[in-house]
Amino acid sequence: MPIYEYRCKNCSSHFEKRQSVSDEPLRVCEKCSGELEKQWSLSGFAFKGEGWYVTDYSKRNGGASEKTSTGESTATADAASKSTSDPTPKSD
Repeated sequence: MPIYEYRCKNCSSHFEKRQSVSDEPLRVCEKCSGELEKQWSLSGFAFKGEGWYVTDYSKRNGGASEKTSTGESTATADAASKSTSDPTPKSD
């Protein structure tokens, strides 16, 4: 259940109340019986970092290539390493 913030217009008291989304907003202050005003509040989390991508949450073996520290996809890096580490046999 979300937490809503309220401020009394009469006594300026500020408090939070856990309520269901479908509940009616509170109207009367518990301290002085004054009129309450519902406050806008910031969310409880922040997105940080460079971003989120679909490939961040895909299965490791599901065919999506992963990025290496140099920015190459693992499929490209694997192909490059195979071509340099496994020389092609020379025909006699």
